[in-house]
Amino acid sequence: MGYDWRFISAIAYCETRFREGLVSKRGATGLMQIMPIVARHFKVPQSHLRNTETNVRLACRLLAESESQLEIPESTPESDRLSILLASYNAGLGHVKDARRLAKADGADPNSWAVVSKYLKLKATPACYNRKEVKAGRFAGSKETLHFVELAMSQYAQYCEIAW
Repeated sequence: MGYDWRFISAIAYCETRFREGLVSKRGATGLMQIMPIVARHFKVPQSHLRNTETNVRLACRLLAESESQLEIPESTPESDRLSILLASYNAGLGHVKDARRLAKADGADPNSWAVVSKYLKLKATPACYNRKEVKAGRFAGSKETLHFVELAMSQYAQYCEIAW
């Protein structure tokens, strides 16, 4: 699946404020802050992560693969779908899949960002991360992820309002 360039730009803004050469303490590299494990997964040498075109292409491949694995129904509102996808990009697919499984097990809508974000927060508690639906373990980064999603969606909305 192709992604609106404004959506990809919103991620780049949130990750690095468009600074291409950044490397995080955890090894996330480039404009889109691609982790070395992502490069290995897609069989791209880590040394290529500093190339901006490669970095952006890997981000798009990661988003597409995540979206495929999340199996979000087409009827899901775009804002929910993109927010869940952004959370996956930031927190990792496993934590988002856990949150969606938990929601479904509790009879809540696993395709609602409001619901998924609630379960991402709950994944920091033993009562939640010890449940059988949880495969990726404890998640203590919900505050960062929720902020990332909010900022990226806001940035994307701003970019969409500009007449290019």
